[in-house]
Amino acid sequence: MSPLYLAILLLLIGCMVLVDRRWRLAFWRDARRATVVLLAGATLLLLADVVGIALGVFHQSTTWAMTGVALGREMPIEEPVFLVFLVYLTMNLLGLFGRIQRRPSR
Repeated sequence: MSPLYLAILLLLIGCMVLVDRRWRLAFWRDARRATVVLLAGATLLLLADVVGIALGVFHQSTTWAMTGVALGREMPIEEPVFLVFLVYLTMNLLGLFGRIQRRPSR
């Protein structure tokens, strides 16, 4: 067991923070709204995971890169961290696309 996957996810979230700060895409644009969106999105995806686990659709496949720590049956500690990364990435991309769309054409 290794914390490699978790460490990579945390590093990627750190990169998302730097991108967000540099171009003011989400939290540096409107912190309250970004917090609500991040928490709501991650919670919704986590609930979908819980439903999938309860229905027997999702199964945990532990690899050597994962910590082996589980939050519950079939729910590795890395899953909510991944979902936060996924939602934050989406927020940054939407902020970037909105900024590109608002830019005046030449």
